Parts: sequence; structure tokens; C-alpha cells
Amino acid sequence: MPWIATVLLLLLPATLISRPANGASQRTFEIDYEHNCFRKDGEPFRYISGSIHYSRVPRFYWKDRLLKMKMAGLDAIQTYVPWNFHEPKPGIYQFTGDQDIEAFLRLANELGLLVVLRAGPYICAEWEMGGLPAWLLQKQSIVLRSSDPDYLAAVNQWMGVFLPKIKPLLYENGGPVITVQAENEYGSYFKCDYNYLRHLRTLFRFHLGERAVLFTTDGNGDQYLRCGSIQGFYATVDFGPGSNVTASFITQRHSEPKGPLVNSEFYTGWLDHWGEHHSVVSTQAIVQSLNEILAHGASVNMYMFIGGTNFGYWNGANTPYAPQPTSYDYDAPLSEAGDLTSKYFAIREVIRKFKAIPEGPIPPTTPKYAYGRVALKKTCTVVEALDTLCEVGPVKSIYPLTFDQVSQYFGFMLYRTTLPKNCSEPTPLNSLLNGVHDRAYVSVNGVPQGVLERNKYFTINITGKAGDKVDLLVESMGRVNFGRYNNDFKGLLANMTLGHNDEILTNWTIYPLNIDSAVIHGLIPQSMVGTPSNYSLPAFYEGSFTIPSGIPALPQDTFIKFPGWTKGQIWINGFNLGRYWPARGPQVTLYVPVHILKTSAPNNITVLELENVSMCDQGKYFVEFVDTPILNATSGPTIRNSKPFSTEGQWEDL
Repeated sequence: MPWIATVLLLLLPATLISRPANGASQRTFEIDYEHNCFRKDGEPFRYISGSIHYSRVPRFYWKDRLLKMKMAGLDAIQTYVPWNFHEPKPGIYQFTGDQDIEAFLRLANELGLLVVLRAGPYICAEWEMGGLPAWLLQKQSIVLRSSDPDYLAAVNQWMGVFLPKIKPLLYENGGPVITVQAENEYGSYFKCDYNYLRHLRTLFRFHLGERAVLFTTDGNGDQYLRCGSIQGFYATVDFGPGSNVTASFITQRHSEPKGPLVNSEFYTGWLDHWGEHHSVVSTQAIVQSLNEILAHGASVNMYMFIGGTNFGYWNGANTPYAPQPTSYDYDAPLSEAGDLTSKYFAIREVIRKFKAIPEGPIPPTTPKYAYGRVALKKTCTVVEALDTLCEVGPVKSIYPLTFDQVSQYFGFMLYRTTLPKNCSEPTPLNSLLNGVHDRAYVSVNGVPQGVLERNKYFTINITGKAGDKVDLLVESMGRVNFGRYNNDFKGLLANMTLGHNDEILTNWTIYPLNIDSAVIHGLIPQSMVGTPSNYSLPAFYEGSFTIPSGIPALPQDTFIKFPGWTKGQIWINGFNLGRYWPARGPQVTLYVPVHILKTSAPNNITVLELENVSMCDQGKYFVEFVDTPILNATSGPTIRNSKPFSTEGQWEDL
């Protein structure tokens, strides 16, 4: 209906209502429906692609990883665009350094790789909130991924900045981008809002033109394609090894009776969660299914070809709440650190059957170095550093406010109130309505009391006197990235109560913490005041190490291990490596890329340990740099992923 397009265009900012320039191009990439194929420059074409997320691989290593992908025989790479990676606050855009997506795409072009660009606005990808910015949640009633006017206004603004950067990089304009995804697995979302999809179609066409090949991806089931596809977006499917390849493509044919067969996510591995075993998918199963897909003449993208790392706070979570670890190794053909694996070479041999493989050497696995143990000293607790960590000052509220309500989008906030009565005997402190999102470290007058955790621990017993300070350091462990609960608010979402009569605690002082800034600027206080002997408050530990001299080819990549530590966050030279949690596993070591290390000066280490750490025999705390990763040590209950490979994040029904 023409009126729909007119109404949707009215939602665009007035500054965007202009006609794109029309220019003839000698290069073409299009869908040939009559012959069921893509056509590149007029010739039939099918791509063999692999996923790499520039946001999970340091820019320092982009060329190394892309060259390895090309030498495996890939025609193309596929990458997601995390909106929140580029617009961390409304109207604040970041497109430099590791966030310079244009440089990444130009590099792919220089290396002769085409690009399948999954532009969002939502990506899933086991990434914080599926790539959607948490600041969208400042309006609590917002309905994400729908035709909600508030959501559409934000999408319009973002795409009005981003898509014009992509248009010159389309294949027809001399760039590498052959196809652009405008929504991701929408058929797995609860809204099924066709007006939303129509709006995206209008928006993408406005910015990219009529010739750009736009597509969607959904699971290989009619129920997913029913709500995930719409005329004007070419519908593709995703499925992994062990799926019935013929049946999966027949499902695609229900939405696209003609055109190329495309598996946009053929799973080479699988995702991890804290407390579960590291996922491993057999090379034999992958080889068998990949061979069958290619024998069908289909285009395919291997998800992931290299997984990379969720540095900082970028990991996502699934429902029921299960956060992903820092490593996104994914058991992919290239390891988290870019190492060549037996799976890489097996896939390369399959591809060789169907097309020519580039001649020449494959870039080797980068060397790793075990720098050994580094002693750390405890410097101060989080409470002692509050004035430094809370740059903007505290917020006072009768009842708790969420992270989102005070514009804190990642990391940690400290909530403080006082005990209204004496609790000489252990007294229940209750989180109503499972309201701690996601983990709270509780102390009374500087004495640790215990941990509250989302979906796990709702009540602890505390002791103290009337007027004692009650502190809850609340950690966001990553927002839900898949399903209907993307609106994943953080902090204290409901009241805390005391005692068996559920007396509501009021008059809170809330401290939004900017720990990254304090670490980068060296502002963490260096002295301790009264450390409890048997318990540990959340505290900082610091140390440094020097790269050995006289040894050639140093520095090198390494991995850091946490013997005796429980859970926390680590920075090296101000770079936030991510979360460690060896007490729960499966990840034990964190990847340390070489570009953050220094040879000209000592390398500074800052650790925020949230629970407890034991000293070694020499009476010191230490971390250890090793040359081999440990990603499969789980101390929690055994949970085996037996779900069929249908979509990269589909966990709602488990």
C-alpha cells in the first residue's frame, strides 16, 4: 500500500530527505531469479564466505586474519555491525581505531575479498544486547525491533549516519560489499511487525539505492521465515552440520521460489556460556555438510571462521539468563588468537573440490610466549576508591534506580543504604522479583556478607547494627542478545527488603562507576585501609612486568591465567581484556594480543577481584602468562548443548 511508504518516510529526519546521486557503474551484483543464481558483472556467481567480526579482532590483526581466510579459498567474508560499538551514547559516534569499519572494508577490498555486510540494526551475535545500544532503554516502555516511533527514530538517526558511509563501498561503486542484511533472524522475535520490516526496506533503499542486494536471515523452518521475510529483502536461511541440507533449502524455497540458495550461517562450532563445557563440533560433521551444501550449488557463509574475543564488557547472554564468556573462540577454523587448526585445513580441502585455491604461503600461526608469573599487590577496595571511580558524583533516590536510569550502560554501580534496625542475628536480605541484574556483592560496614545472583540466589543472611552502611556492588554481566527479552535492564530492578516481614529498604545513594577511566589515567588509590583477614571485599590489585630483553621477536601474543582467583575484570596497560571467572569456567585463560604490550616500559596490570583470591606459597598474589589457552575447564554442573543447529542464539525454549 503506497500510503505506508509515505508514512514511514515521514519518520525520517528532515535532513535525510534528499535524492541519492545516480551514477552509472560497470560493476554489477544482482540476483538472477530466472537462473537461480547471483550474477557478478553479468556472470553466474556463488560465494563461499566466512564470518569475522571486526569488533572482536584487534585492528592490528585484521590483515593477518583476512589473509588466512582468503588462503582457505574464501571469496568473501561476512561481518556484523554492532550499533552499540559505534554509538555508545546518543549522538556520540566512534569510527576510528578498532571501530573504523570503513578501513576494515577497504582492507578486505584490497585483499580481493568480497563482503556480506550484516548492517543491523540488530545482530544477535552473542554480543551485548544483540548490538542494540543500552541507552535505548532509558525509555522503559520502548518496544525494540518494532514500529514503535521511539525505536524507529533512533534507527533512522543511526542509519542516517552509518549507511552513507557504506554506499561508496558497495560493489557497484567499486567497493567490496555485495549484499547487505537489514534485519537478523526476525522470525525468531516475538513481534512479527511487518510495518517495521517495511520501514527498514524504505530506509535502506533510501540510503543505498535500488540496486543494492538486501537480504534477511532466518532459521531453516517455515515458522521463522513467516515473520522474518518480506518482499524486497531476499530471504536466506541458516543451519549447521547434521541438518538435512535438501530439506533446509526446500524451506528457503517456500519464501524464495526462485533465486540462489543461500545458507548465511553454516555453523563451524557453537557458543559457550559460563558454567558449561566449551562447545566443540567435529570436523568430520562440518566437512560432510559443507560438501553437501556446495554440491547443491549454494552460496554459504561459515559462522564463525574466526570467532575472536569479547573484550571489555561486550559479551552477551541468552535466556534463561546465561552470559557468554570473554572468549568467542567458537571452535572455529581459526582459533580465538588466529591460529590455524586442523578444521581450517579440512575445510580448505573441501573448498578445493569446487574452486581454485589461491597459490602461495598461508600466513603462519602467530607465536605465543609464556612470560611467567607476575606478583600483584592489593591496593584498595572499590568502596575506598568511590570518589575516584564515580566521576559524576552519586545519585540519591528513595528507591533503587537501574543502570539505564542513570545513564550507566556497562560495568558496575554501587548501591548504598543503611540498616533500619539491629540485625544481631542473621537476617534475610531479599531481592524481590529476581530484581538483581546480574550479580550483587553485599557488605555491611565493610564486612562481606555474600553474593546475590540473577536467577540463582535471591536471599542472603546479613548481620549489623542500625545505621550501618549496606553496600551492594552490582555487576552487569552482559545483556540478553537473543529473543524477546533484549530489553535487559541492569542494576536493582526491584526493591530490596529486610527480614521475614520484607521491610523495604529506602533512601539509596547510587554510585555509577567509571572504572575504565580511572584505570587508564592511573587514578586507583595505592593504599589499603583495614583489610578483613578472612573475607575479601571487591578490591583492586596491581603489578607490572617487563618484556625480557635479549630474546628476539618479542613481544608476542600470550594468555593470562588466574591461579587462586575467583571472578573479576582485568586491564593491561589500560586495555580492558574482559571478565575472568575460572571458579565457574569453562574459560580459564584470557587472550592477550601483542599490540597492547610494551617493550619500552613496564606493562601495568590492574585486576578487580570481586570475591576472593588466595596467596601463593611466597605469600603473594600472582597471575601467570602462559603460551597455551585453557577454554574447556568447567567446575560447575555439566550442561551439554544438544540443541540442533538452527540459529546462533536460539535458546529461549531450552
